[in-house]
Amino acid sequence: MQRFTELVVGAVLLAGLYATMAYGLGLIYGVLRVVNLNHGGVIMAGAYLGWVLHEKLGIDPYLSIPAVLLVSFVLGIAIYRGLVRHLPRGAAGGVQSLLLLFGVWLVLQNAAYLLFTGNDQTIRTEYSTRSIVLFGVALAVNRVVVFLIAVLTMILLHLFLTRTFTGKAIRAVAQNPDSCTLVGVDVERIYSLTFGIGTALAGLAGVLGATIFSFNPTYGSADLLKSFVIVVLGGLGSVMGTGAAALILALVENFAILALPAYLTGAVGFVLLVLVLVLRPGGLFGQRVLG
Repeated sequence: MQRFTELVVGAVLLAGLYATMAYGLGLIYGVLRVVNLNHGGVIMAGAYLGWVLHEKLGIDPYLSIPAVLLVSFVLGIAIYRGLVRHLPRGAAGGVQSLLLLFGVWLVLQNAAYLLFTGNDQTIRTEYSTRSIVLFGVALAVNRVVVFLIAVLTMILLHLFLTRTFTGKAIRAVAQNPDSCTLVGVDVERIYSLTFGIGTALAGLAGVLGATIFSFNPTYGSADLLKSFVIVVLGGLGSVMGTGAAALILALVENFAILALPAYLTGAVGFVLLVLVLVLRPGGLFGQRVLG
């Protein structure tokens, strides 16, 4: 029973980080219909930015989140306005955006190699080794804080998309951009803002992950793949569905340890993805227009 409790609690905490990783990818695709392959690169960049602020300026990694969000948001706006918006819409633009954003990812990755080498880095604080007891299970403080920030992010993102004028405009553009143009909505501005928000969420995931795991310039590759799995499982455009799918993936991976070698547990999620694509292509919770 103790082992079961440990796996469940661990999965719930891990699901918070998984959901945060996937929000940005799902938001950008839901509105722009662009698969952002640079998502993993921004996660890596967010991790290094949090590390630099901590190591060089002594800023607590969680207190550096506003700075990471701002820098990532500006980076996203720059990538959209400088590159993505010039691509053609439709199928041809989709292929070109894949190649373009994959190239941006490679640029970020190689820049990280030049600046920081390929050595693993970690963000260590005075509370990194501390733990608290929950349901009889000792849990690292960092994991609990990351989970709480992830839950807060989910709530704020949902409220933003459903209760604010800008959020409603984003949802409307995701549904029918041509009609939005007719009623005076600046669609290009919404696209730019959405790409910036999605990129900022990826940067947030990077700095949160860096407080738990070590990282190097290849960091973000596995996170990108997991994000794809979560977005498809949860249904494209569903914030709450993304959170539920992240929990499902974390539970499946954690309990797979009981039956499979550790190096195979990562593949379980992709098997689940294939099953969902075959049996329920719209995702476990169906597709929605964000929210």
